[in-house]
Amino acid sequence: MDLDKFKVHGEPLIYGAMVSIALATIGILVGLTYFKKWGYLWREWLTTVDHKKIGVMYILAALLMLFRGGVDAIMMRLQTAAPEMKFLDAQHYNEVFTTHGLIMILFMAMPFIIGLMNVIIPLQIGARDVAFPRLNAVSFWLFFMGAMLLNISFVIGGSPDAGWSAYFPLASLEFSPTVGNNYYSLALQISGIGTLITGVNFIVTILKMRAPGMTLMKMPMFTWSVLITNVIIVFAFPVLTVALALMMFDRLFGSQFFTMANGGMDMLWANLFWVWGHPEVYIVILPAFGIYSEIIATFSKKNLYGYTSMVFSMVIISLLSFLVWAHHFYTMGQGVMVNSFFSITTMAIAVPTGVKIFNWLFTLRKGRITFTTPMLYTLAFIPIFTIGGVTGVMLAMASADYQYHNTMFLVAHFHYVLIPGAVFAVIAGFHYWFPKVFGFRLNERLGKHAFWWIIISFNVTFFPLFFLGLMGMTRRMYTYSEESGFGPLNMLSFVGAVGLAIGFVILVYNIYWSTRYMPRDTTSDPWDGRTLEWATPSPIPAYNFAVVPNVKTRDAFWAAKQDNVPLFEDKITKIHLPNNTGKPFILGVIFFFLGFFLVFSMWIPAIVAGVGVIIMLAAMSFDRDHGFYVPAEEVIATEKKLRGETV
Repeated sequence: MDLDKFKVHGEPLIYGAMVSIALATIGILVGLTYFKKWGYLWREWLTTVDHKKIGVMYILAALLMLFRGGVDAIMMRLQTAAPEMKFLDAQHYNEVFTTHGLIMILFMAMPFIIGLMNVIIPLQIGARDVAFPRLNAVSFWLFFMGAMLLNISFVIGGSPDAGWSAYFPLASLEFSPTVGNNYYSLALQISGIGTLITGVNFIVTILKMRAPGMTLMKMPMFTWSVLITNVIIVFAFPVLTVALALMMFDRLFGSQFFTMANGGMDMLWANLFWVWGHPEVYIVILPAFGIYSEIIATFSKKNLYGYTSMVFSMVIISLLSFLVWAHHFYTMGQGVMVNSFFSITTMAIAVPTGVKIFNWLFTLRKGRITFTTPMLYTLAFIPIFTIGGVTGVMLAMASADYQYHNTMFLVAHFHYVLIPGAVFAVIAGFHYWFPKVFGFRLNERLGKHAFWWIIISFNVTFFPLFFLGLMGMTRRMYTYSEESGFGPLNMLSFVGAVGLAIGFVILVYNIYWSTRYMPRDTTSDPWDGRTLEWATPSPIPAYNFAVVPNVKTRDAFWAAKQDNVPLFEDKITKIHLPNNTGKPFILGVIFFFLGFFLVFSMWIPAIVAGVGVIIMLAAMSFDRDHGFYVPAEEVIATEKKLRGETV
């Protein structure tokens, strides 16, 4: 066996990463052993099928990936902060911007949103769990193992280096002979299968498990956004899975799907990738719209304006999201008619998006607005996202795009869309629902400090890139000459990136500080919320609702508080819950090793791991879990403990 293919040579940063990974691993193992937490970890987390704990694990993984991707961003901004910088060489820079894009979109934004989805959706629809709790655990562990497989590429074998979109022929063996793009194809396949399972699970959960009386048009807006998002996932992710499988065949087995000869077609990859890739943008943005809708209604003390039009605008966005993919390659020789069609559909998608923005503004009008941390992120989103939308319409014009394409103008545009459209939303949702999960609020003063650092630094980082793009600076340029004149604006952007890092550090410090010092919430409704999740105790018991609510109107909990509309009319009885199981975790670990062995073409271990996957799938298929019952007496005692003796 050639051990050299496992090694990554020559960069002090890589050696530092190796040491830090080793030390962190040793520290975790020693800590678990010293505090005798191995049993707790296995019983409460690694084997859990509780949607709330799975959601928390998604969010923890997303926070880790946020800082992993953030370090990549700082390194890129530092490398381009001044002319002729030598901080990164060209190859390392290629790997850094590739993994930055993959991690931030697929392993930070998506799991953060899926984590919030896991925690909140069953609560908002009055359910006790998701439709398929064990599949939910499988989804998480496949995502997590895919993320870990991609992350070890940095220190074992080398990271992907063909950009997050991995265009062929650049991603082929001819131009990328290292194993980096093998990691790309296999890590994304493993995590993508988990996401596809999530899509099926939540569609069934929302359609079949809503509380009595909750019709589709009485669902909270976040639930609507999640339903539509998961429909997009079910239609879009199979395309990515097929494309990645073909990529794997090209790289590992010598097939010719995306080659430049022998009947292959490199543009086939670009089309398949963006048929998935542009709906993927709305997979992360539509739930964000739902989060903002919940926050605006709550902190304006008003019903959401234009509920029906908000629902239909999301449906229209989801349909149009599949009709705009070719705007990503106007310059690749498609012809005038094709470019014109996709230019029109791209501009059309701005219309339902504009409907949503005006509905939010009308909701705010004459509202009794409370400027909490979640509300501040929501209010900042509207003008910043509008800048991203307006520049998107500029890019949608095919003829003008010949000037903008592959410049820093495009980089600025998609950061002005994705950061306010996804990152601000998950931070706002994190602050908003944190007390529901953990029983105490995050500190508002620290939250607002982090907010101002993040908002100001974001604009300092990315607004100069619009001008750099118009000056002619192309994306993925790892160095430039002093004569180009790019230096001052790039230095300003680097300063903003440092400010962003400070803001996110304050956010994490806020979690630590609040855990230690914030008073515990005894009301279970700290924001005076409107939807059913606020009707449960905080922290939420395993069974969610002692009695399944009877919904008679939209914003049922608000109606129960304001108009004395009865919400819980039935008696407390015994509650059925599923048993924990370690099989999803074990399946995820075997998938990790299967992917790792395939990356390095280690066929015999890969076959063994593949057989292990089949055995585990069979074992889970024939495993009948009859669950267990929580006695009514225990439910009553739990409710009294969490709510007080008034129950």
